[in-house]
Amino acid sequence: MNLTQTKLVDKIYINGEFVTPRGSEVVDLINPTTAKLIGRVTLGDEADTRRAITAAKVAFKDFSASSVATRMDYLQRLHDAVLRRINDLKEATIEEYGATVERAEWSNRIAAESFLQFKQLLQGFAFERKVGASTVVLMPLGVSAILTAWNSNAGSICIKLAPAIAAGCTVVIKASEMSAIQTQILTECFHDAGLPAGIINVVNGRGAIVGGELARNPDVAKIAFTGSTQIGKEIARAALDTMKRITLELSGKSPNIILDDADLTKAIPMAVTACFMNNGQACIAGSRLIVPEHRLPEVKALVKSAVEKLKVGNPRDPQTAIGPLVSRKQYDRVSQYIKIGLDEGAELIVGGEGKPEGIEEEGFFVKPTVFAGVTNDMRIAREEIFGPVLSIISYKTEEEAVQIANDTVYGLQAYVSSANLDRAKRVASQIEAGRVLINTLNHDPLAPFGGFKQSGIGREGGIFGLDEFCEPKAILS
Repeated sequence: MNLTQTKLVDKIYINGEFVTPRGSEVVDLINPTTAKLIGRVTLGDEADTRRAITAAKVAFKDFSASSVATRMDYLQRLHDAVLRRINDLKEATIEEYGATVERAEWSNRIAAESFLQFKQLLQGFAFERKVGASTVVLMPLGVSAILTAWNSNAGSICIKLAPAIAAGCTVVIKASEMSAIQTQILTECFHDAGLPAGIINVVNGRGAIVGGELARNPDVAKIAFTGSTQIGKEIARAALDTMKRITLELSGKSPNIILDDADLTKAIPMAVTACFMNNGQACIAGSRLIVPEHRLPEVKALVKSAVEKLKVGNPRDPQTAIGPLVSRKQYDRVSQYIKIGLDEGAELIVGGEGKPEGIEEEGFFVKPTVFAGVTNDMRIAREEIFGPVLSIISYKTEEEAVQIANDTVYGLQAYVSSANLDRAKRVASQIEAGRVLINTLNHDPLAPFGGFKQSGIGREGGIFGLDEFCEPKAILS
């Protein structure tokens, strides 16, 4: 795919066809590495969204009655179609989002593999079960709306689409308008997979307009959303009137507890990666590093050394670990938080205000920044920054470490490092988070993913994700 010329995304996908939207708003797409225009997208409106919902509603009648074998075939086709375009998706993710080469490759392959994972799950999944004196049938929920953010476009879409297809639900997808080129390629993959018309529909548009219609419309039975807690609350309020089922994967402020017996030469580089992965733009970023007070000097030295070794720059360079932030708005937001950290009196270990030295590109680059002397009441410790900014917080006792970890409105993911696995598991069991990683940064796509507290409602991944698109019906005779 050639992105050297301005790309025009002027079609949406409804009922198996690429059609011109009735909406007229056009939004510029900016390369975050160069800050130059690379495309324009025409956004859909409420009327476009209603057309897509109608198409999905009509298609649901037959698709909801389809066999498991048919849905397994569709999932295989979707996997194959996405995999055929993996290089185009990777290219667009680097160009439009600023992902590093490694991240762009990984995130799009994860997206493709989602379809195979749910195909395999269907082989042993019982849609009809005997419970007590009843037969319980898991019914497909209905038309499902998929709304996603810009930091993992294909991955966020496919981890929701795959279980929807597996369950027999039709969908309307609204991805971020900032990811329009990536979404266009992905939509072409869906079209090439050859599913019956109306099962998958895609409308570009603003959250308040397209997302608002999806949240309010009585013909939509389910909302699956990835994004900020603030927007998630707005969606939940709008969905309440029609009692939509909702899965909300929201913000995080993930704690990373380093226990006093941990091997810091392994734990600290892992902690830096946990915070700065995906250019720091990750809801699971381990942005609060909670360390034993008596090992703080050692931690600070190792963190500084690890961060200074990270290459910040053009994401096309395979050696680059941190690319640009997605937009000027995001650059300004993260820069403001770095200033807030300094104003709050935190100790600057590395990084700080301004762009990194030696960056030739005009894009939205910030210095990977680490603060020590942070207390959990500071804004940089409590608010999701969504950029490469790490706060080091010290503790005296294991009990205090757990208390600091849980002193947050969020609870999406957490990390624990220790030389003693049983001890680490004991600590992990006390942390209020939907997922806890011990001595690893591995991802398990079959395990449930979602948040405690204000990090969300419901779960994605594996059978837990499939259940979210089903409604149990008990039949007694």
